[in-house]
Amino acid sequence: MKVRFQTAQNAMVEAEATSGDILLTVAQGAGMPLEGTCEGQMACSTCHVIVDRDWFAVLPDASEDEEDMLDLAYGVRATSRLACQIVLSEALDGLTVAIPSEARDMSEN
Repeated sequence: MKVRFQTAQNAMVEAEATSGDILLTVAQGAGMPLEGTCEGQMACSTCHVIVDRDWFAVLPDASEDEEDMLDLAYGVRATSRLACQIVLSEALDGLTVAIPSEARDMSEN
């Protein structure tokens, strides 16, 4: 299955994924600047992505804990989610998300 990432520079990067993969892991493998400091424990918002509006309705609803973490993220939009909380499935083949311009992976500096 494929996942598409729109970078802050409006480039599209396509990545291969398998059902069951976590979007954060796929994004990092594709070189996206998502730090994921808490390693998926929902204790930070460094993996914030903006889901394409057409795909947002396909995703399960965010938990209250995820919503709370999104309150701490920069540039939050109506379709914002944490990439660590999106488990990919065949129903998400072609999922498109944007990387916020504020995203930085401090581990690479």
